[in-house]
Amino acid sequence: MLERLWAELEEALLPVLRRYRSELASLRVQEKADRSLLTEADLEVERIIISAIRRYDPGARIVAEESGSTNGDASTDADGSRAWVVDPIDGTAEFVDVSRSEFCSVVCLLEDGEPRAAYVLAPELGVGRSALSFVVDRTEASVKVNGSFARAPAMAARWASVTRSKGTPSRAFEEGLQGMGLDLKTRTTSQTIDMLRTAVDLDPYSDLEPAAFRLFYREQQKVWDGAAGICAGAAMGMLAVGPDGHPRTPVDPSFLRLAEPTFDATVMGEPGAVAWLLENL
Repeated sequence: MLERLWAELEEALLPVLRRYRSELASLRVQEKADRSLLTEADLEVERIIISAIRRYDPGARIVAEESGSTNGDASTDADGSRAWVVDPIDGTAEFVDVSRSEFCSVVCLLEDGEPRAAYVLAPELGVGRSALSFVVDRTEASVKVNGSFARAPAMAARWASVTRSKGTPSRAFEEGLQGMGLDLKTRTTSQTIDMLRTAVDLDPYSDLEPAAFRLFYREQQKVWDGAAGICAGAAMGMLAVGPDGHPRTPVDPSFLRLAEPTFDATVMGEPGAVAWLLENL
């Protein structure tokens, strides 16, 4: 089922995303209460994704950024064990800037609160602004990029993603990370893409610099910004925990019913880097 769904989504979404990117001059952009952006592209892409999921899995709960949490036909998922998390465009601020490319569409399947599989489509992240599709299979412990198996970042990766909202002051641990020789990415783009760069090395597939992170940290992370990245990290042997050191998943069904399910913070990376950051938060 999943392979067919991922293929259908790629076929449907790429033309739509490319059309909107070619019409940015006339695209209406709104600012939401949390200061993130919303466009008609977000809404159309979300409708396409939800319609596709419903055809394949009519019974499951869908938790989508713009339309919230909705139930399907309860008779086909009596125990409520499945949920789909959808972010139509992660990195909308990047999407509306023709010079930028760090945006993507995200779908993640949760079973019993654990991310099991995910699909991420980044239309311009590849070499020469080509499309990259990421297929995460936690059962098979794999992440495929455009059909090829990706490798984890080298232990010597020299960057950390510690993004924070614009205008937010630096935090004490940032100086410590720099003292360890790490360069820091603090500007927010797509959290999903940053988490994918923590789980896998994008150097063979993308011109993006840096191609890999040793560590990812984000405060107040909404579930649709983190679920697919957590899934990718787990598939590649990374730790994903909260600031208390407890695993970030499984999530409780009541959490997914919130208007904006939000983790207090997510730390992801190889165990040593995660342990250091937890000790220095």
